[in-house]
Amino acid sequence: MTELRADCERCFGLCCVVPAFSRSSDFAIDKPARTPCRNLGAGFGCGIHTELRQRGFRGCTVYDCFGAGQRVAQETFGGRSWRDAPETAGLMFDVFPVVRELHELLWHLTEALGLDVPGPLRAEVAAARAEVDALAGGPPEALACLDVGPQWRTAGALLERVSAHVRGKGGKSRRGADLVGKNLRKADLRNAGLRGVLLIGADLTRADLRRADLIGADLRGANLAGADLTGALFLTQAQIDAAKGDRTTVLPPTLTRPAHWT
Repeated sequence: MTELRADCERCFGLCCVVPAFSRSSDFAIDKPARTPCRNLGAGFGCGIHTELRQRGFRGCTVYDCFGAGQRVAQETFGGRSWRDAPETAGLMFDVFPVVRELHELLWHLTEALGLDVPGPLRAEVAAARAEVDALAGGPPEALACLDVGPQWRTAGALLERVSAHVRGKGGKSRRGADLVGKNLRKADLRNAGLRGVLLIGADLTRADLRRADLIGADLRGANLAGADLTGALFLTQAQIDAAKGDRTTVLPPTLTRPAHWT
């Protein structure tokens, strides 16, 4: 089974090098793409890992590579780092975001395989997962020029069928809706289709989100205090880490309550 959780000790700090970020409420400094963060240590560890939020690097705490970092480092490039083999740096930096996208898709397809769906649909999901996994394990030259868009569109449509089957006919679709800052306290969102919905800063206190489809939903700063996310579909740890919650928030068993929640 492909690892889909980050193992930073087996990576080369790729998430601290490849992305660019600008000074903002999420990042304390400007950093160009393909440039090591000033906090990246000689052993590829973050020098302020335990103080990221306090030091102004909240954005780092909500990033998830879905295991792409160690796969690129250990499998695609055979354990040779961009520091030890500088000639690999450019290609490695091209490959990492591609594999990260494929691994996020693998995360959702893996979840879909664990849901109660008809056999033929499950077989389609398994085949799609195998295809995406094979692509992610391909040679670096092929990965560097791979367009992931078609994979997302094909698998996305398949995941939508899975979602529709699991949620049934009771939930309403708000796909792509702009609900930024909306008051949704105690809202009944059971079985709702919330794909790609903008929920930035929304108040979802004690909202019922059981079996809601949240793939791609933007939950940055959303208040999930007391919300029930039992059985929520295609929800990621990064989405939860970007939201606010408390001890009464009910999460799916595959996700962890963030340390910064009250």
